[in-house]
Amino acid sequence: MDERQPLPVRLLPEHRRLRPPSREGNELMDAFAYTRADQPERAVRLAADPRARYIAGGTDLLNLMKDGVQRHDHLIDISALPLADVRESGGRIRLGALSRMSDVAVHQAVRRRLPVLSQALLAGASPQVRNMASLGGNLLQRTRCWYFRDPTMPCNRREPGSGCPALDGLNRWHAIVGGSDHCIAVHPSDLAVALTALDATVRTLSAEGPREIPMAGFYLPPGDTPHLETALRQGELITGIDVPVTELAAGSTYLKVRDRATFEFAVVSVAALVRLRGEEVREARLAFGGIAPRPWRSEAAEQALIGRPLNAATIEAAGAALVRDARPRAHNAFKVPLVQRALSDILGQFGRNR
Repeated sequence: MDERQPLPVRLLPEHRRLRPPSREGNELMDAFAYTRADQPERAVRLAADPRARYIAGGTDLLNLMKDGVQRHDHLIDISALPLADVRESGGRIRLGALSRMSDVAVHQAVRRRLPVLSQALLAGASPQVRNMASLGGNLLQRTRCWYFRDPTMPCNRREPGSGCPALDGLNRWHAIVGGSDHCIAVHPSDLAVALTALDATVRTLSAEGPREIPMAGFYLPPGDTPHLETALRQGELITGIDVPVTELAAGSTYLKVRDRATFEFAVVSVAALVRLRGEEVREARLAFGGIAPRPWRSEAAEQALIGRPLNAATIEAAGAALVRDARPRAHNAFKVPLVQRALSDILGQFGRNR
């Protein structure tokens, strides 16, 4: 077997070259260099090489590499960086990017002040995956579109310009809003849906220094460049997530509709923050999963609720506003009434609890 040329980086004691095991003579993935970073700044310097990639829990990345969907010459292990804190400060809860899903889901302050976030994390993956997966990695997980995950198939996300078979193929799980003629894959993260409804901010570090990216602008629409999925620059490291603590956030909930009860991605999901005064909706934030290439915030549905009584007619109007611009495909038209029913169910909870 041919050995790849090493990357032009200095080999330190914790930096070694790995060749994964073979099965029946065929490698599961390409050889790669490995570095365990001890400081965020050093991780960022190493990741300036476009062939490098961060790894923490590895629950998605390693599968992508084994399947030949992604290839990276250098993995930078960031799991030991001091980015796993969860603390409440200055009217917000600050979540370290390396906090484990399971730890954040049961954190007392998160459960009390951000119930939608705790519920979304508990609804995601299996307990084993939640014990390994980091928040930052969860936000960056790739779509579960079967065309993207199969390297023998064309896919504009994986190979720009190769085409999107989902447009006219098997598209049961695919987007009904927010897609384009180049991609209709849906984003898989429950966490991202909850953070979108919560108006969270992603904190990062790059060679240019730290910056903050609102969740509203963190994920990019597919347009004609679906391979560009986030606003992150080359080598930019997610260091944390800031979530505002508000009265509205304290009254929040998450509903996930899936094909089976556990370890399954959303067919549709809803994160809802609603504040009532009497029977009238005073504030509302609604975000949806399973229906768009990125977490979908529906201001149209929110405006259909605000200033109106939370009754059947208002809820129906919000559902109609949500899917007004929907473009269902051959196999996913069922998502239109399904997401409306999910919205109705979750809004009904607020009505019953007032």
